[in-house]
Amino acid sequence: MTSTTRRISLVVLDMAGTTVADDGLVEQAFAEAAQALGVASGSARHAEQLAYVRATMGESKISVFRHLFGDEERAQAANAEFEAAYGRLVDAGRCAPVPGARRAVERLRAEGRTVVLTTGFARVTQDAITAALGWQDLADLTLCPADAGGRGRPYPDMVLAALLRTRGADAVTDVAVAGDTSYDMLSGRRAGAGLVAGVRTGAHDEAALRAAGAHRVLPSVAELPDAIAEYES
Repeated sequence: MTSTTRRISLVVLDMAGTTVADDGLVEQAFAEAAQALGVASGSARHAEQLAYVRATMGESKISVFRHLFGDEERAQAANAEFEAAYGRLVDAGRCAPVPGARRAVERLRAEGRTVVLTTGFARVTQDAITAALGWQDLADLTLCPADAGGRGRPYPDMVLAALLRTRGADAVTDVAVAGDTSYDMLSGRRAGAGLVAGVRTGAHDEAALRAAGAHRVLPSVAELPDAIAEYES
Protein backbone atom coordinates (compact mmCIF):
# COMPACT_ATOMS: atom_id res chain seq x y z
CA MET A 1 0.00 0.00 0.00
CA THR A 2 1.40 3.39 -1.02
CA SER A 3 1.00 6.30 1.39
CA THR A 4 0.34 9.77 -0.01
CA THR A 5 1.82 12.82 1.70
CA ARG A 6 -0.49 15.82 1.63
CA ARG A 7 1.11 19.24 1.44
CA ILE A 8 -0.45 22.70 1.45
CA SER A 9 1.86 25.13 -0.33
CA LEU A 10 -0.59 27.94 -1.17
CA VAL A 11 -3.06 29.52 1.29
CA VAL A 12 -5.81 31.83 0.02
CA LEU A 13 -7.39 33.94 2.75
CA ASP A 14 -10.45 36.18 2.71
CA MET A 15 -10.10 39.60 4.33
CA ALA A 16 -13.23 41.17 5.93
CA GLY A 17 -14.58 38.81 8.57
CA THR A 18 -11.66 36.40 8.27
CA THR A 19 -8.38 38.26 8.72
CA VAL A 20 -9.92 41.73 9.18
CA ALA A 21 -12.61 42.35 11.81
CA ASP A 22 -15.77 43.53 10.05
CA ASP A 23 -17.56 45.12 13.04
CA GLY A 24 -20.62 45.91 10.93
CA LEU A 25 -18.71 48.09 8.47
CA VAL A 26 -20.18 46.41 5.38
CA GLU A 27 -23.71 47.02 6.59
CA GLN A 28 -22.95 50.62 7.52
CA ALA A 29 -21.38 51.32 4.14
CA PHE A 30 -24.31 49.64 2.41
CA ALA A 31 -26.78 51.82 4.32
CA GLU A 32 -24.99 54.95 3.08
CA ALA A 33 -24.92 53.66 -0.50
CA ALA A 34 -28.61 52.73 -0.41
CA GLN A 35 -29.52 56.13 1.06
CA ALA A 36 -27.64 57.86 -1.76
CA LEU A 37 -29.76 55.94 -4.26
CA GLY A 38 -33.02 56.82 -2.55
CA VAL A 39 -33.56 53.78 -0.35
CA ALA A 40 -34.35 55.15 3.10
CA SER A 41 -32.91 53.41 6.16
CA GLY A 42 -35.71 51.67 8.08
CA SER A 43 -37.92 51.23 5.02
CA ALA A 44 -39.24 47.85 3.93
CA ARG A 45 -37.10 48.00 0.79
CA HIS A 46 -33.99 48.75 2.84
CA ALA A 47 -34.71 45.78 5.12
CA GLU A 48 -35.15 43.51 2.11
CA GLN A 49 -31.94 44.70 0.49
CA LEU A 50 -29.99 44.42 3.75
CA ALA A 51 -31.15 40.81 4.13
CA TYR A 52 -29.75 40.09 0.66
CA VAL A 53 -26.46 41.81 1.51
CA ARG A 54 -26.13 39.64 4.63
CA ALA A 55 -26.98 36.45 2.71
CA THR A 56 -24.39 37.20 0.02
CA MET A 57 -21.51 38.33 2.23
CA GLY A 58 -18.29 37.42 0.44
CA GLU A 59 -19.64 38.01 -3.04
CA SER A 60 -18.20 40.72 -5.28
CA LYS A 61 -19.93 43.91 -4.20
CA ILE A 62 -20.65 45.11 -7.73
CA SER A 63 -22.48 41.82 -8.36
CA VAL A 64 -24.57 42.41 -5.25
CA PHE A 65 -25.50 45.91 -6.40
CA ARG A 66 -26.38 44.68 -9.88
CA HIS A 67 -28.89 42.35 -8.28
CA LEU A 68 -30.29 45.03 -5.96
CA PHE A 69 -30.53 47.97 -8.34
CA GLY A 70 -30.97 46.32 -11.73
CA ASP A 71 -29.46 48.55 -14.39
CA GLU A 72 -25.70 48.92 -14.69
CA GLU A 73 -25.62 52.68 -14.16
CA ARG A 74 -27.40 52.50 -10.80
CA ALA A 75 -25.36 49.46 -9.77
CA GLN A 76 -22.09 51.27 -10.51
CA ALA A 77 -23.31 54.35 -8.66
CA ALA A 78 -24.25 52.27 -5.62
CA ASN A 79 -20.92 50.47 -5.70
CA ALA A 80 -19.02 53.76 -5.86
CA GLU A 81 -21.00 55.11 -2.90
CA PHE A 82 -20.35 51.90 -0.97
CA GLU A 83 -16.61 51.92 -1.62
CA ALA A 84 -16.39 55.61 -0.65
CA ALA A 85 -18.34 55.02 2.56
CA TYR A 86 -16.24 51.99 3.49
CA GLY A 87 -13.08 53.97 2.79
CA ARG A 88 -14.24 56.74 5.13
CA LEU A 89 -14.84 54.19 7.90
CA VAL A 90 -11.35 52.75 7.38
CA ASP A 91 -9.81 56.25 7.42
CA ALA A 92 -11.68 56.94 10.67
CA GLY A 93 -9.81 54.08 12.33
CA ARG A 94 -12.67 51.58 12.20
CA CYS A 95 -10.44 48.88 10.71
CA ALA A 96 -8.74 46.26 12.90
CA PRO A 97 -7.21 42.83 12.38
CA VAL A 98 -8.80 39.67 13.68
CA PRO A 99 -6.73 38.75 16.76
CA GLY A 100 -3.91 36.44 15.75
CA ALA A 101 -4.39 36.97 12.00
CA ARG A 102 -1.06 38.64 11.35
CA ARG A 103 0.78 36.02 13.40
CA ALA A 104 -0.96 33.25 11.48
CA VAL A 105 0.05 34.69 8.12
CA GLU A 106 3.62 35.21 9.27
CA ARG A 107 3.79 31.62 10.52
CA LEU A 108 2.37 30.23 7.27
CA ARG A 109 4.95 32.10 5.23
CA ALA A 110 7.76 31.13 7.61
CA GLU A 111 6.74 27.51 6.96
CA GLY A 112 7.41 28.09 3.27
CA ARG A 113 3.81 28.55 2.17
CA THR A 114 2.62 31.26 -0.23
CA VAL A 115 -0.19 33.40 1.19
CA VAL A 116 -2.68 35.43 -0.86
CA LEU A 117 -5.29 37.83 0.59
CA THR A 118 -8.54 38.13 -1.38
CA THR A 119 -11.63 40.32 -1.16
CA GLY A 120 -14.96 41.07 -2.75
CA PHE A 121 -14.19 44.80 -2.51
CA ALA A 122 -12.68 46.93 -5.25
CA ARG A 123 -8.91 47.37 -5.41
CA VAL A 124 -9.04 50.89 -3.94
CA THR A 125 -10.79 49.61 -0.81
CA GLN A 126 -8.54 46.59 -0.47
CA ASP A 127 -5.49 48.85 -0.66
CA ALA A 128 -7.00 51.21 1.93
CA ILE A 129 -7.48 48.30 4.33
CA THR A 130 -3.97 46.91 3.92
CA ALA A 131 -2.50 50.41 4.33
CA ALA A 132 -4.56 51.09 7.46
CA LEU A 133 -3.32 47.85 9.02
CA GLY A 134 0.27 48.17 7.77
CA TRP A 135 -0.21 44.94 5.83
CA GLN A 136 1.17 46.05 2.46
CA ASP A 137 3.91 43.41 2.63
CA LEU A 138 2.22 40.87 4.90
CA ALA A 139 1.09 38.49 2.15
CA ASP A 140 2.75 37.43 -1.08
CA LEU A 141 -0.13 38.85 -3.13
CA THR A 142 -3.52 40.56 -2.77
CA LEU A 143 -6.38 39.97 -5.21
CA CYS A 144 -9.79 41.54 -5.83
CA PRO A 145 -12.41 40.37 -8.37
CA ALA A 146 -11.08 42.70 -11.09
CA ASP A 147 -7.71 40.93 -10.85
CA ALA A 148 -9.40 37.64 -11.74
CA GLY A 149 -11.39 38.82 -14.74
CA GLY A 150 -14.22 40.47 -12.82
CA ARG A 151 -15.92 37.47 -11.23
CA GLY A 152 -15.68 37.27 -7.47
CA ARG A 153 -16.99 34.60 -5.13
CA PRO A 154 -18.73 32.14 -5.26
CA TYR A 155 -16.83 31.55 -8.51
CA PRO A 156 -13.42 29.86 -8.19
CA ASP A 157 -11.64 32.54 -10.20
CA MET A 158 -9.72 34.34 -7.43
CA VAL A 159 -8.43 31.07 -5.98
CA LEU A 160 -7.29 29.93 -9.40
CA ALA A 161 -5.82 33.36 -10.16
CA ALA A 162 -3.85 33.12 -6.91
CA LEU A 163 -2.39 29.81 -8.06
CA LEU A 164 -1.62 31.04 -11.58
CA ARG A 165 -0.08 34.34 -10.51
CA THR A 166 2.07 33.04 -7.67
CA ARG A 167 2.76 29.54 -9.01
CA GLY A 168 2.64 28.72 -5.34
CA ALA A 169 1.27 25.21 -5.81
CA ASP A 170 1.76 22.34 -8.24
CA ALA A 171 -1.92 21.33 -8.07
CA VAL A 172 -5.19 22.74 -6.77
CA THR A 173 -5.19 20.03 -4.11
CA ASP A 174 -2.12 21.75 -2.62
CA VAL A 175 -4.22 24.88 -1.93
CA ALA A 176 -6.01 25.80 1.30
CA VAL A 177 -8.84 28.35 1.29
CA ALA A 178 -10.18 30.03 4.43
CA GLY A 179 -13.09 32.42 4.86
CA ASP A 180 -16.08 33.38 6.98
CA THR A 181 -18.89 33.07 4.40
CA SER A 182 -20.71 30.39 2.45
CA TYR A 183 -19.42 31.98 -0.74
CA ASP A 184 -15.82 31.56 0.46
CA MET A 185 -16.52 27.86 0.97
CA LEU A 186 -18.18 27.46 -2.43
CA SER A 187 -15.31 29.26 -4.13
CA GLY A 188 -12.74 26.99 -2.50
CA ARG A 189 -14.65 23.80 -3.27
CA ARG A 190 -15.28 24.80 -6.88
CA ALA A 191 -11.57 25.53 -7.30
CA GLY A 192 -10.75 22.04 -6.05
CA ALA A 193 -8.79 23.19 -3.00
CA GLY A 194 -7.49 20.38 -0.84
CA LEU A 195 -8.56 22.11 2.38
CA VAL A 196 -11.47 24.53 2.67
CA ALA A 197 -11.79 25.99 6.16
CA GLY A 198 -14.54 28.18 7.56
CA VAL A 199 -13.94 30.58 10.44
CA ARG A 200 -16.52 31.75 12.96
CA THR A 201 -15.38 35.38 13.17
CA GLY A 202 -17.57 36.79 10.41
CA ALA A 203 -20.88 36.69 8.61
CA HIS A 204 -22.01 33.07 8.59
CA ASP A 205 -22.36 30.44 11.30
CA GLU A 206 -20.93 26.93 11.39
CA ALA A 207 -24.05 25.29 9.95
CA ALA A 208 -24.00 27.59 6.91
CA LEU A 209 -20.26 27.10 6.39
CA ARG A 210 -20.55 23.31 6.54
CA ALA A 211 -23.60 23.31 4.25
CA ALA A 212 -21.52 25.22 1.69
CA GLY A 213 -18.76 22.61 1.78
CA ALA A 214 -16.31 23.51 4.55
CA HIS A 215 -13.98 20.63 5.39
CA ARG A 216 -13.20 22.24 8.73
CA VAL A 217 -14.74 25.05 10.79
CA LEU A 218 -12.37 26.90 13.12
CA PRO A 219 -12.87 29.49 15.86
CA SER A 220 -10.71 31.91 13.88
CA VAL A 221 -7.94 32.17 11.31
CA ALA A 222 -5.46 32.08 14.21
CA GLU A 223 -6.06 28.30 14.35
CA LEU A 224 -5.47 27.79 10.61
CA PRO A 225 -1.73 26.97 10.74
CA ASP A 226 -2.39 24.17 13.22
CA ALA A 227 -5.32 22.93 11.11
CA ILE A 228 -3.09 22.78 8.04
CA ALA A 229 -0.41 20.91 9.98
CA GLU A 230 -3.04 18.43 11.13
CA TYR A 231 -4.35 18.04 7.57
CA GLU A 232 -0.83 17.22 6.37
CA SER A 233 -0.08 14.71 9.12
